[in-house]
Amino acid sequence: MANTRDPELVILLNSIAISCKLISSAVSRAGVAKLYGLAGEVNSTGDDQKKLDVLSNDMMINALVHSGVCSVLVSEENEEPIIVPAERRGKFCVAFDPLDGSSNIDCNVSVGTIFSVYEKKPGSDGTVLDLLRSGEECLCAGYCCYSSATELVFSFKGKDVFGFCLDPTIGEFVLTRPQMKIPSDGGKRIYSCNEGNIIHWDQPIKDAVEAFKTSEKPYAARYVGSMVADIHRTILYGGIYLYPADAKSTKGKLRMLYEGIPMAMIIEQSGGIASTGMFKGKIQRILDLVPDEIHCKCPIIMGGARDVQIVFDQYIKAGIDAPKLL
Repeated sequence: MANTRDPELVILLNSIAISCKLISSAVSRAGVAKLYGLAGEVNSTGDDQKKLDVLSNDMMINALVHSGVCSVLVSEENEEPIIVPAERRGKFCVAFDPLDGSSNIDCNVSVGTIFSVYEKKPGSDGTVLDLLRSGEECLCAGYCCYSSATELVFSFKGKDVFGFCLDPTIGEFVLTRPQMKIPSDGGKRIYSCNEGNIIHWDQPIKDAVEAFKTSEKPYAARYVGSMVADIHRTILYGGIYLYPADAKSTKGKLRMLYEGIPMAMIIEQSGGIASTGMFKGKIQRILDLVPDEIHCKCPIIMGGARDVQIVFDQYIKAGIDAPKLL
């Protein structure tokens, strides 16, 4: 991180890393510390909050507010943005999901943290408008996966993707995955989606999933239900992850600012494709989207070019303009 030539950015990433260590510890102790179960509240999007959601959120907010380099924070767990007090205010704005996939936590399934970092606009004192910007302006993005090991993955704009594993014997993240890349040949034939929603999908998405199942070499279905775990596997093994818009959720279900944009940046900079599929009448690139409010949503189709092209081909057959990747 010293190579960033920005000491404030180093401080920010260290604060995020400390948060991830604390969350990792809480997740690993959840059973004995009686942290399973609901907290009795709902978050900004109406989902029931788990005890670990609340604890993880408090850890992230506390670390970032006291880092001295942040001005605005947006969390999935808070309906309103958090404006850092003037005496602690810095130049960065951070959006995060402190514990993605927490509906799985009580059955010990992988969960994670996702974050995106923006720099406030020149002359701004730090407002929510500093975050409501295109993914192209995202300075840094990453995620942390809490599973059999704790892995922190992040990238700076236009740079390679790096993965660090938490070594519990020294309490530090160690570089273990330099220059992470989706397999250039597409890798394993895996599709990942919640087929329980198939009745609500548009026809090209239904046709694409059917094409995965009935190809000469049929694809395997792998769906964890924690975005961090599914995307992490997609980067390492190959394949495709889909959470499309549908008749029930016309704008998709995943949040743009702290799920769609940061994961799109990681996917693209590891050599993959991050598309919305059909969204607002056309096929769009996620990083071209501009959020209109902090908790707005977007559909997601992410993976290697080989597999995303299969989805695009179904849209082309339906008479809809879609990119040709291969």
